[in-house]
Amino acid sequence: MARMDVNRSGEMEVFVRVVELGGFSAAARAFRMTPSAVSKLVARLEKRLGARLVNRSTRKLQLTAEGTAFFEHGVRILADMDTAEREASVGSAPRGRLRVNVNVPFGLHRLLPALPGFLAKHPEIQVDVALTDAVVDLFEQRADVAIRTGSLRESRLVARKLGESRMLVVASPAYLKAHGSPRTPADLAKHNRLAFCFTRSVPGWPFRDGAGGLTIVPPVGNVLVSDGEAMRQLALAGAGLARLSSFHIGPDIEAGRLVPVLEAHDPGDTEPVHAVFVRQGGHLPARVRVFLDYVVENVKLT
Repeated sequence: MARMDVNRSGEMEVFVRVVELGGFSAAARAFRMTPSAVSKLVARLEKRLGARLVNRSTRKLQLTAEGTAFFEHGVRILADMDTAEREASVGSAPRGRLRVNVNVPFGLHRLLPALPGFLAKHPEIQVDVALTDAVVDLFEQRADVAIRTGSLRESRLVARKLGESRMLVVASPAYLKAHGSPRTPADLAKHNRLAFCFTRSVPGWPFRDGAGGLTIVPPVGNVLVSDGEAMRQLALAGAGLARLSSFHIGPDIEAGRLVPVLEAHDPGDTEPVHAVFVRQGGHLPARVRVFLDYVVENVKLT
């Protein structure tokens, strides 16, 4: 019979997270523990089980056969525990902390304005919002949901598409008055093209070449920025041309603060927006489910 002073589920959860994140240090950050504490916990688990679960002879985490079996059973057991707790609380309102990671333009212009309505509808949920255009590891950051634009990489995450937004090249009236408006993609060589300081899925700006194909113009200029909102502000200030999502700059175009250019060469491409999240053992926490449903229903890209 198991000793009552042994937190078996806690040990199992830490071990599962060590495997999912690929190491003791990453798991330690996720649980706000020290790597030494995580290593000792796994060693204590191995001693109690009488079996080695992890080989520590190399930098890369290597599971033994016993470790692999324990991990696979652990994932299922933890999912079953979550399901049992959820079913035991049927009828209760979704509650708890919801950690959301969202890119800056979508967060500022779409999510944050809609958030008060969500909080009013679900007062027992506390939302922790982090705005960044960097792609974060949901497991390592312990985030529940991330909203990402552009093509998705292969991953263990589940994605729910929120919509698509047309991409446009724009500049301020002041910039175009000072530098002229480009008539063809080749004219962009004479213009300052604002760029991001991180790798994009598309290496440049695509345009129709007039012969039924596409030409890609790399964004080369004297400023690199970390997020789309910073680029929008620079474009509004007349620093150069920018290529941004229509949901982000639509009001600026309507108000005349930004002007689309090279529309005759616009390929009409769009950028998808997804909410990505972790679903372990087929279970999605109620706080995550109601948030996703609310965003799909109330946050529009047009």
